Amino acid sequence: MSDDTSIFSRIDELVAEEHELRTKHSAGQIDREEERARLRALEVELDQCWDLLRQRRAKREFGENPDDATARSADTVEGYLN
Repeated sequence: MSDDTSIFSRIDELVAEEHELRTKHSAGQIDREEERARLRALEVELDQCWDLLRQRRAKREFGENPDDATARSADTVEGYLN
């Protein structure tokens, strides 16, 4: 993902997939475990996307090149404290 627009597009795709999973589970097309596993993966990827956007905005705010921001690992992003 190279710019804010592509990151937002990916976020939209992930949210759409989340809704689709919930619909499939409600309709009995997938079981609860399958839904949970995929939802967890979506959550992690969403967190990574939002983190990347925050990095890009911070770089822009401080006069740096937002393209120098890089996606952090799932372990890093999920390890942040609230």
